[in-house]
Amino acid sequence: MSTATRKGTQSPALHVADSHDLIRVHGARVNNLQDVSIEIPKRRLTVFTGVSGSGKSSLVFGTIAAESQRLINETYSAFVQGFMPTLARPEVDVLDGLTTAIIVDQQRMGADPRSTVGTATDANAMLRILFSRLGQPHIGSPQAFSFNVASVSGAGAVTLERAGRTVKERRSFSITGGMCPSCEGRGAVSDIDLAQLFDDSKSLAEGAITVPGYNAGGWNMRLYKESGFIDPNKPIREYTKKELDDFLYREPTRMKIAGINMTYEGLIPRVQKSMLAKDKEAMQPHIRAFVDRAVTFTTCPECGGTRLSEAARSSKIKGMNIAEACAMQISDLAEWVSGLDEPSVAPLLAALRHTLDSFVEIGLGYLSLDRSSGTLSGGEAQRVKMIRHLGSSLTDVTYVFDEPTIGLHPHDIQRMNELLLRLRDKGNTVLVVEHKPEAIAIADHVVDLGPGAGTAGGTVCFEGTLEGLRASGTVTGRHFDDRASLKDKMRKSTGTLEVRGATTHNLQNVDVDIPLGVLCVVTGVAGSGKSSLIHGSIPASEGVVSVDQAPIRGSRRSNPATYTGLLDPIRKAFAKANGVKPALFSANSEGACPNCNGAGVVYTDLAMMAGVATVCEECEGKRFQASVLDYHLGGRDISEVLAMSVAEAEEFFGAGEARIPAAHAILDRLADVGLGYLSLGQPLTTLSGGERQRLKLATHMAEKGGVYVLDEPTTGLHLADVEQLLGLLDRLVDSGKSVVVIEHHQAVMAHADWIIDLGPGAGHDGGRIVFEGTPADLVAARSTLTGEHLAAYVGT
Repeated sequence: MSTATRKGTQSPALHVADSHDLIRVHGARVNNLQDVSIEIPKRRLTVFTGVSGSGKSSLVFGTIAAESQRLINETYSAFVQGFMPTLARPEVDVLDGLTTAIIVDQQRMGADPRSTVGTATDANAMLRILFSRLGQPHIGSPQAFSFNVASVSGAGAVTLERAGRTVKERRSFSITGGMCPSCEGRGAVSDIDLAQLFDDSKSLAEGAITVPGYNAGGWNMRLYKESGFIDPNKPIREYTKKELDDFLYREPTRMKIAGINMTYEGLIPRVQKSMLAKDKEAMQPHIRAFVDRAVTFTTCPECGGTRLSEAARSSKIKGMNIAEACAMQISDLAEWVSGLDEPSVAPLLAALRHTLDSFVEIGLGYLSLDRSSGTLSGGEAQRVKMIRHLGSSLTDVTYVFDEPTIGLHPHDIQRMNELLLRLRDKGNTVLVVEHKPEAIAIADHVVDLGPGAGTAGGTVCFEGTLEGLRASGTVTGRHFDDRASLKDKMRKSTGTLEVRGATTHNLQNVDVDIPLGVLCVVTGVAGSGKSSLIHGSIPASEGVVSVDQAPIRGSRRSNPATYTGLLDPIRKAFAKANGVKPALFSANSEGACPNCNGAGVVYTDLAMMAGVATVCEECEGKRFQASVLDYHLGGRDISEVLAMSVAEAEEFFGAGEARIPAAHAILDRLADVGLGYLSLGQPLTTLSGGERQRLKLATHMAEKGGVYVLDEPTTGLHLADVEQLLGLLDRLVDSGKSVVVIEHHQAVMAHADWIIDLGPGAGHDGGRIVFEGTPADLVAARSTLTGEHLAAYVGT
């Protein structure tokens, strides 16, 4: 009896299934990771810190999350895998204890004009079903309310095999869609300014067409001159109605010119297909400038920018149509949906309410469902992606976040922290890559990578508690409690940029004077109207250099040397020193290794399996032909130059035989923004978000402008790097430039000469100037949310 009692009081032995409480990584070598081995506790919140480029994303996204996704994909059949992206196994010896990974990264959403906040989150799909069930008058199925579905009808004969005989039957079909027929669901119509296409006082022989690529002797010009439809020697203003129609609008017509088969087409449809249908950001600068001049976009007069047909706008629930519902601020729409009580669609209303409430909870209640997803900032896009995971019943999942506090005011970071902790408390593992002290402070476990960036990083400098990090002596530990102090002396403005009656988006008829010749910081809670005010009032034009948050484009063939234009003067210098063509020193042109076509690796496609990339045996990964590597400049060949870091190259091209002033100036700018550790030939695809942002800033610094507009330049920056950024901003202002920064980081606010604070809230609760003045006055007054947080930051 006593034995039984004793046994009963003992704690039960740990079940073997409960012993797997660690994610073990051994020998990780992705990108710059140097054989990293680490154990991460499950069902805890682990924050990864370290300077930009230290290897945080390589460990969290490139190793742990990538392998989890690859293993999940392998559970599907080979047939299904054939339709999925193939993922290679990361370079790592052991990965143990992985769970399903849900990745919420900071990639901006696609800029497709048909994609909106509503379509990206399924809120639109639910609204369409709601209106198709309850809307009066009833006009059709949910697709009758979709601006991506056109109304189509048709009839004709179909041939069928029936009982051994061929039978013809007449069939008709009809699809009722919600697309506005005038703008085809885009909400805006484009109009071409004919004066930008041609000079009507000249004839074609005199070069009347002013479109880029239509040169006097080129084939584009010959096509029009020798088509026979128009007189090439007659000024365009003297054309008959038929000649003008043939010149501008004629349908494609096959013909022979100089013995070559060609297709003649009117100038307007030809320009639309060759230039206007393409992504503007991917165009060459001179073509982009032409498109900006020639094309004007105006709100569609037929649908008023709602993208929907008249029928879709006629069906209403309680006096509101679907276009009005999508245009409402989401916090207001959530209230309207809560007021609907219809038992027949109760599950749908509950799901829609949950989605809309999630928007409000995550701090995006100021958006509207018809907002184009391409206009969201990186932080907003990331939070939109989080919405589908809030309230999820899944547990024991690994959530991976890439700087979830991007674009958040200190006031909003507290709310984000609560969401991350709630995900953890449900029994999930939460991995966060982060730089903000407020977000690092909630961690159960901290992993600090470094000590430096690039090749100087890639090792674990510290892992443990927050208190341990503070005492660790690492770069993050030393800077964790850094606080910028308010400046004693403010610069005096040299003039003002007057903004009067600004009403873009949620701005409420704002009047403000933006001081010039100083460091001016524009701040306010997320959604208060900062970007609307600055980008809407200071358009990028002559004398204005605007560095926004749009991501830089680049394939694995592009690198910092090609992106910044650094390679052009280097190639010319190599060519001049060796008496050969510059094209030989390009891995994308004549100098490319013939075996790997200048890629440095040879890819073997294995169908539904992950492809294998092996280093090219012929060039040994150097990307150039062996004969090209015989040419030297200052004792180095082109592959050795591309392997240099920015700091090495700055020294190399600064003096001696290899002195190239044009290259040295570009390298100076890269070092200025803190990218001295990057190697010139490193593929852009391997750069972190913060590195890409600073690479873009370095490129824009070459532009001649008096006003610099920077949109959250601290994105992806470590606490130690922010200090360097402040020094750069000071140098810009001291050189006579005006710098306007949209920013939430308190160190930048404290360093400002002048602060413009918008608010008091977001959406229709914001859009007003709540403070203008010096940081010291803002802290003293504490009249706004920003003032309270800045006062707490500087410790007054």
